[in-house]
Amino acid sequence: MTQKALILFAHGARAAGWAAPFERLQQMASAQLPEVAVRLAFLELMTPQLPETMAALVADGRSDVTIVPVFLGQGSHLLRDLPLIVDELRTSYPQIQIRVAAAAGENLEVLNAIARYCIVSMG
Repeated sequence: MTQKALILFAHGARAAGWAAPFERLQQMASAQLPEVAVRLAFLELMTPQLPETMAALVADGRSDVTIVPVFLGQGSHLLRDLPLIVDELRTSYPQIQIRVAAAAGENLEVLNAIARYCIVSMG
């Protein structure tokens, strides 16, 4: 079994239905990466939050974790909050390799996909 895991990290909201697109994204990524544990984690207002998700992955024997912020930009949550959380995780789990990707919205492929959607939506 591979030791890799992918955490899709989103903000969270009070409305439970807000998570539906992220759950679909998790399912899509899982289907494309059957050997990787793909999980969701939220910054606030929803569970599981990042520390709980990491604890579950470590308990499952995962040792190589990539966190992908599913945010459009690098706002204060990604510039301040996420680094603090990741530092705590690295302290709690020094044996785990933790990588953090840039915000999804800063990736050219993601922006191109959104642009295509906007153009197609014009009708």
